[in-house]
Amino acid sequence: MSSKQIIRRPWSTSDILYIKYHDEEWGVPVHDDRMLFEFLILEGFQAGLSWRTILYKRENFRKAFDNFDARKIARYNKRKVESLLRNEGIIRNRLKIESAIGNAKAFLNILDKHGSFDKYIWQFTDGKVVRNKWKELKNLPARTKQSDSMSKTLIQDGFKFVGSTICYAHMQATGMVNDHLVSCYRYDKV
Repeated sequence: MSSKQIIRRPWSTSDILYIKYHDEEWGVPVHDDRMLFEFLILEGFQAGLSWRTILYKRENFRKAFDNFDARKIARYNKRKVESLLRNEGIIRNRLKIESAIGNAKAFLNILDKHGSFDKYIWQFTDGKVVRNKWKELKNLPARTKQSDSMSKTLIQDGFKFVGSTICYAHMQATGMVNDHLVSCYRYDKV
């Protein structure tokens, strides 16, 4: 396919890292528990910021948070929190850092109860990709009934920084919903 035939979402065309993320990750169904956890934590850190900021810091987050190993994160203590607050490579927000630790504990509880986070999180789309057919970016919702339900359930299960908008972004990123525009070359590929 020539580059003239490739049509991407407008947000993904001006930045090399965004293009790579759009073309290789965004909207691709994820069924790996660790990756689902990573996206959930990163979406929480994004609150109030741009996803671009998170993308440029993602490798730093992976190093700082032990490659999103929930068992290790759940054991973080005050000294580790203080160390993370000094780490210029990540978002240094105490509430977000502490919520990541709490979310790791909640995640582990979900694994104990449900066997996998994948099974738990995909219940909100009945285990299937929701294939939307958006023609324009302005039609994309910031939240849906499914993300409202996901948010409510996650909060009940002890998670923080998981409002409905964050949950919908998580659903988009992990391919639970296909929100590529129908004109996007990735629409039929994911």
